[in-house]
Amino acid sequence: MGIPQKYPHLDQMQPWNDRLHLLECLSVIEEAPNVKTFTFRSDNQNWFRYEPGQFMTFELGTQPDAVLRTYTLSSSPSRPFTIAITVKAQDGSIGTRWMLDHLTPGARLKAFGPLGDFSISKHPGEKYLFISAGSGITPMMSMTRWMQDCAPQSDISFVSCARRPSDIIFRKELEYLTSCMPNLKLSFLIKEHEMGQLWTGIRGRLEAPKLSLLSPDFKERTIFCCGPDGFMRDVRAMLEESGFDMANYHQESFGSAAEPVLPVMDDISTEVSETAAIVTFSMAGKDVHCVAGDTILKAARGAGIRIAAACESGLCGTCKVMKISGNVDMNHNGGILDEEIDEGYILACCSKPLGNVEVEA
Repeated sequence: MGIPQKYPHLDQMQPWNDRLHLLECLSVIEEAPNVKTFTFRSDNQNWFRYEPGQFMTFELGTQPDAVLRTYTLSSSPSRPFTIAITVKAQDGSIGTRWMLDHLTPGARLKAFGPLGDFSISKHPGEKYLFISAGSGITPMMSMTRWMQDCAPQSDISFVSCARRPSDIIFRKELEYLTSCMPNLKLSFLIKEHEMGQLWTGIRGRLEAPKLSLLSPDFKERTIFCCGPDGFMRDVRAMLEESGFDMANYHQESFGSAAEPVLPVMDDISTEVSETAAIVTFSMAGKDVHCVAGDTILKAARGAGIRIAAACESGLCGTCKVMKISGNVDMNHNGGILDEEIDEGYILACCSKPLGNVEVEA
């Protein structure tokens, strides 16, 4: 884990590839109660290419089975030798709790991505308003760090909400950034008073009068919002009621990963629809009937073939498989790159066979 005796320059390195390389945990930093930042490098001296605000899906070694969890990168692509995620363990969390308790420097993980459209590079604006709650601050931090390095004059109004002052993630770094970025205006809102903590800022929920106070020209800004689903619903409703142009509003949401449901074999009809296709899973050595309208992922599960999947909505890219032959109808939500499609990859969760298909699974 020491410093390599010889480290190549960036132009001598290849980009990290989620199909070829693993991530190696480089460091673990405690940010707030139940919140840690994990920094990773490639296990093969690669550099990382992504957009500020994108996410990755991690395969975590919980027991008895590995689980898949999607996290936004908190690092900036302007610092391409490493990536970082900042995660918070909620009540009842499994994967994130495992990370906080067991993931240490030197550990290696499989990951998929980066992917996602929640980025200033996808939705540029003249002025920005970042609104976040809790660990939803992570994509805003990635974008702000990028602008610190590449566009320090950027006009950003940064509003972060937390339960208590000690729960504010990245507080010290953000306060420092205000000295480096002259047009960065920083505001924190908390819900609860904390013993031993002096708080002179605003308290309570983020409501229209408070937003007008914190960012008087918010209607002229491109807004990015990330946080719990209820928080984002409230922010969206507040902006709609205020007459904000919602074409300039963007929010990050992974949705909840569907629980894998394996059908009971006795309940599966032995009759095959006239429009059924045959899906050949080359690695498993199985030919599986796929009823019209079903996805390749559903056909795989019905035959007991495991294809990793997290969001199951064409967003995270975890269920990417190589299509060897045949055609599919694939309606994804950004979880696969155009060049990957050109290479023959598909997302099993949102691909429906158009006739017989063979995939590498």
